[in-house]
Amino acid sequence: MKRIAIVVIVVLLAAGGWWWFHNEAKAPVARSASEVNAAALKDPALIAKGEYLAIVGDCASCHTSQGGVRYAGGRVLPTPFGNIPSPNITPDRETGLGDWSFEDFWQALHAGKGRHGEFLYPVFSYTSFTKVSRDDALAMFAYLQSLAPVHAPSLQPSLEFPYSVRSSLKAWRALYFHEGEFQRDASKSDAWNRGAYLVQGLGHCNECHAPRDSLGGQEGKASLAGGQIPAQNWYAPDLSTQANGGLAGWSEQDIVDLLKTGQSARGTAFGPMADVVTQSTQHLHEDDLRAIAVYLQSLPARPANAPENSPLDTRPIMAQGAKVYGERCADCHGKDGNGVAGVYPPLNGNSSVNEPTGINAMRVILLGGFAPVTHGNPRPYSMPPFAQQLSDADVAAVVTYIRRSWTNTASVVLERDVVKYRHTPID
Repeated sequence: MKRIAIVVIVVLLAAGGWWWFHNEAKAPVARSASEVNAAALKDPALIAKGEYLAIVGDCASCHTSQGGVRYAGGRVLPTPFGNIPSPNITPDRETGLGDWSFEDFWQALHAGKGRHGEFLYPVFSYTSFTKVSRDDALAMFAYLQSLAPVHAPSLQPSLEFPYSVRSSLKAWRALYFHEGEFQRDASKSDAWNRGAYLVQGLGHCNECHAPRDSLGGQEGKASLAGGQIPAQNWYAPDLSTQANGGLAGWSEQDIVDLLKTGQSARGTAFGPMADVVTQSTQHLHEDDLRAIAVYLQSLPARPANAPENSPLDTRPIMAQGAKVYGERCADCHGKDGNGVAGVYPPLNGNSSVNEPTGINAMRVILLGGFAPVTHGNPRPYSMPPFAQQLSDADVAAVVTYIRRSWTNTASVVLERDVVKYRHTPID
């Protein structure tokens, strides 16, 4: 499939991208007649609003390298097509946004284009950020311009051909990018509209919680239906709370608790979501958290999964898994898989256990589970790694056991699946 994708892009590039590279990319960017007055960007209330919105968007997570200055860029973001380092978005004039106008910032956020009209790589989630309102974008720009400038030259992407040819994005955008601000639904409540705006736009939840095809575009129109995070090897679960959804049975309070503290009665945030909770959602206002929960609870029911049709005799692997579970897991998670409230998460009905691939359970057992440290849960319990204690066969057996015990009916995990993820780093 990847070879087919490359051929498609090359053909489209030859047809139209070459013209864009020599013409549109070099054309000056049209300026709005209402450029923002510099004094307006100094308004403390606007800056404070922008700081909050930057937290909602989790901007610092991508635009801060490990051990680096906040928002100075340099974090290398892996993709299936190569690595892309994040840029410096402090107001340094040479290496950051110091010479950018608000119109430059708006076209990056809303249209996915750089200061000179160049297409931005969609690792910057403009496919979601396009929904952000102009007023909110202005507040974010004011906040970023208020930061201390940091001189931090941008690193160059290391992408495979033809993805290294920026003009090839013209074809990708035609397939997957739909520009436009969020539009209120007058038939819905204010809370629903606020939640939809945050989830679909600045929160960019669909960037992880949706399946992607071989070109890295979101498949179909299944909103928040769950998907494997490209190049990170974690599965972001389906977010529907209705029948057959990844969060089926979750209450509004369960969702709020997870986003606020990293832990709820129904599960705990691990992997990339733990970082999102630490950097972003724990700091959200209570009404915004509840608005998000209201919106997620409105997502439709999902089709029932077809029963697994495999000739594999699962009795031996279930027996082995039960033995490992009794020795290694039952003391914390309970023989009934229901865990200990507020301490050890339940495995029975857990969305990360029941997701389609089994990746999350395999990785947590191998590499350990580390819940986020939050104001609401400052000393979370962690799960130790078992990579040194358990063989691939043992891990496959115990993961299969917890995915097919109690009320869980997920698919079998095989030893070869464990081999694939044993040496994959956490992040």
